Amino acid sequence: MVTPEQSTVPAREVSALARSCHPGPLVVVTALTAALAVRAGQEPGRCLLTTGAVLTGQLSIGWCNDAFDARRDIATGRRGKPVADGAIEAGTVWTAAWAALALCVPLSFACGWAAGAAHLTAVAAAWAYDLRLKATRWSWAPYAVAFAALPAFVTLGLPGRPWPAWWVFAAGALLGVGAHLGNVLPDIRGDLATGVRGWPQRLGPDRVRLLLPVPLVTASALLALGPAGPPGARQIAALAGAGLTAVAGAVLGRRRERAAFAAAVAVAVLDVALLLSGGGLGTGAS
Repeated sequence: MVTPEQSTVPAREVSALARSCHPGPLVVVTALTAALAVRAGQEPGRCLLTTGAVLTGQLSIGWCNDAFDARRDIATGRRGKPVADGAIEAGTVWTAAWAALALCVPLSFACGWAAGAAHLTAVAAAWAYDLRLKATRWSWAPYAVAFAALPAFVTLGLPGRPWPAWWVFAAGALLGVGAHLGNVLPDIRGDLATGVRGWPQRLGPDRVRLLLPVPLVTASALLALGPAGPPGARQIAALAGAGLTAVAGAVLGRRRERAAFAAAVAVAVLDVALLLSGGGLGTGAS
């Protein structure tokens, strides 16, 4: 006979797995990809395949990250991680990561060989970050590669397999670098205490706070000015708003690092809006 305690074990593991997959980035990246697929003109069935591939890829990345970091999290007494808190075994999270990756591969190639190769390049870059590059001076590179590959995955899944415009690639890479800096900024001191010395940790919080707006606003400029023809009023307003927000974040961040992070998120949202409203998806044009 199954006791009430035994019956809740699977539910607890499911809850712990859900918290281990880094749900915030998972939702944001998956939703962004779905929006890009719709904007690029993918048919409903292909949109579902594209979104499913990214969802499983993000699940594998998040679980890989938590499983790989489990030993260090436990050794340093870090709280807030399901494995470190004893809510789930690291082996279970590893199993989930590999299972999600196994689903991601056929879903990616179901969108086409070129599209699948682009997406799996992004997933491989993220796994390389989790397993090795996170603690090196090259920690920014996987973010740049993964974010640049995302619009390519969407457009290469269209009929004719078109590439995005060059400035979409460049803006994606810059958004990735900005996302890396913004994601790490609030945790730099804690990361240094646990032995993580990636590029932002080597720079230190003050330099990262000042550097953070640069890739994001540069991405804003590319997305606003890259499409053919003169930029419209919305593009100019978004670019101006991104610049003002970034400056405000850098100034306010002197006293509160979270302010710099919040400003970076706001600029990134404007960049995504510019990407979705502009051209360059599947045109291959400059």
